[in-house]
Amino acid sequence: MKTASAAEIQSEFSSYLKDSETGPVVVTRNGRPVAVILGIRDKDEIERLGMAYSPQLQEILAKSRKQIREGDSLSHDEFWKEVKASRASSRRGRKRKSAAKA
Repeated sequence: MKTASAAEIQSEFSSYLKDSETGPVVVTRNGRPVAVILGIRDKDEIERLGMAYSPQLQEILAKSRKQIREGDSLSHDEFWKEVKASRASSRRGRKRKSAAKA
């Protein structure tokens, strides 16, 4: 992993971008790390990074982990049973709306 000051990065930005293709480049200011330049291989990686830093997603994950720790969760079979029931219910609703239009 490479480390460089913000001033070095600014003066040789293209070079450090190229270096980021092989590993992270840590950017420092006054000797302290302040940022990281990461090379991106594909669109999925950009999405994963965005999700990793999403406060909303992190909140959902924390709430889910707490529910699991406290035993407030569904078993595998219960989950799929509810999914099937929900799908059947939404199909019935669509059929009623279609019949009412006719």
